[in-house]
Amino acid sequence: MLGVPRLPNKMPYCASKRPLPYRRGSVQIGAWLFGVLSSELSDIIGFDNQTNRSQPMSANVRAYAAHHAKDALSGISIPRRDVGPYDVEFEILFCGVCHSDLHTVRNEWDLWPTVYPCVPGHEIVGRVTRIGPSVTRFKPGDLAGTGCMVDSCGACVSCRAGLEQYCDAGATVFTYNAPDPHGTAPVTYGGYSERIVVHEKFVLRMPPQLALPAAAPLLCAGITLYSPLRHWKAGPDKKVGIVGLGGLGHMGVKFSHAFGAHTVLFTTSASKIEDAKRLGADEVVISRDEAAMLRQARSFDLIVNTVAAPHNLDPFLAALKRDGALVLVGAPDHPHPSPSVFNLVLARRSIAGSGIGGLPETQEMLDYCASRQIACDIELIPIQKINEAYERMLKGDVKYRFVIDMASLKS
Repeated sequence: MLGVPRLPNKMPYCASKRPLPYRRGSVQIGAWLFGVLSSELSDIIGFDNQTNRSQPMSANVRAYAAHHAKDALSGISIPRRDVGPYDVEFEILFCGVCHSDLHTVRNEWDLWPTVYPCVPGHEIVGRVTRIGPSVTRFKPGDLAGTGCMVDSCGACVSCRAGLEQYCDAGATVFTYNAPDPHGTAPVTYGGYSERIVVHEKFVLRMPPQLALPAAAPLLCAGITLYSPLRHWKAGPDKKVGIVGLGGLGHMGVKFSHAFGAHTVLFTTSASKIEDAKRLGADEVVISRDEAAMLRQARSFDLIVNTVAAPHNLDPFLAALKRDGALVLVGAPDHPHPSPSVFNLVLARRSIAGSGIGGLPETQEMLDYCASRQIACDIELIPIQKINEAYERMLKGDVKYRFVIDMASLKS
């Protein structure tokens, strides 16, 4: 098992020194989760047992959770740890609904089995209510946000480079359904809840120029597209493709256009042409049209694929120039069909992946969005409609991100 390295001579921002019980993607996760799943989690929810007697805890809070892959989400009471020296507590005002929430609730990712009860949500914005005595970046009343992760080792090369999502120790702690290093619960619980406590390093400043509901999805959908577009240098004199016009894709179109690239949306639906152009696309290509795809051959510097379902990648590879890159950010529940090697070797093309962004880049993205008035197109819903929202997501019936008004949790 992997231990969490200490930061020498400083208070480490990884708040727990306990060994994390898995490296994501390794076989260790299965053994650990089997032990959790075989316990009586229903007893743990009340937290009247001895699960965490050594850790002071704040009062339980209201939340919405899934109790089984086939069950509807419903109300539950969950624990939140007390505020430690470097912690920030904030009331959650809005939480975006990511496709990852749906995958996790329904236990669709083999490499990341779901531990129930599962409280999803990693596009979290709100207002600071309490801070620890050593916190320097926030004060009560500040607007704050937390995205897809709440901790990492803090000591490895990637963490020190501000790329905590790629922690070399495998110690990135995701906002929900990750082993909880504090022992407050078996796993971390996300933003479908009243409030959350997070180490200040993993709390982001929400610019006041941004409307909070539309800013919430920037913490996943936004940074997931901003990061690869910046890394592969989308900008003037570049031709950039975005595959799919959903929660991720619509932000890809907005950012690529804002960066000055010639932006092309690939979609299977002609009904999305008008909206794609409204969002900033210079062209729209129907990817099921073989002739239309052939006309795009060897013309793209970069294509970012947001589709979270297995599909043929070869037509997109063929559309790349020499040295072009196809970057995958959608995470299907089953692998894509293997692409033709010749589409790669005959033009030195590459297939890459990109996962969210580190904390510095996420803050940069938020500040950029505030300066350019870029936000997500959303539909605001009460928490009581989350199950209906999941069904609509499966049908593509949302433009383009559901966001939960967490005030509804109190009704």
